[in-house]
Amino acid sequence: MNRIPRMLGAGALLGISAYGLWPKAQQQGAAPSIPLQGGSIVAVNMPVIEGNAAIGQSIFEESCASCHGPDGGGVEGAGPPLVHVIYEPSHHSDESFQRAVSMGVRSHHWRFGDMPSVQGLTRGDVAMIIAYIRDVQRANGIN
Repeated sequence: MNRIPRMLGAGALLGISAYGLWPKAQQQGAAPSIPLQGGSIVAVNMPVIEGNAAIGQSIFEESCASCHGPDGGGVEGAGPPLVHVIYEPSHHSDESFQRAVSMGVRSHHWRFGDMPSVQGLTRGDVAMIIAYIRDVQRANGIN
């Protein structure tokens, strides 16, 4: 007889825990459905870009911005924002960006379809792009 109250208590605790995590999961998993002004999916605060990040910004604008936006804020209907908690360094390492560029990546966080590989970029080019994206991420509280 004692098992039913324990099971109900455990179920209630699980439900309360899940409810507490739900808003965070929603925030991390889905982009807004309405694009911001200029077509960006997320608002991006741009820092001063210097050094390797400035080189990376130039390469990014030429090779990546058509899908990910010039500031990494994504493009509605084209590609996801890289300035998003999903792409924080502890979840998507620098090497995951290298691999995405060189081999492409299957869609798994967003509904934009698969990302094709990007031809003509070296590992050094991508390292500069990563420096740019990481600077913009830090300026937006993504560490």
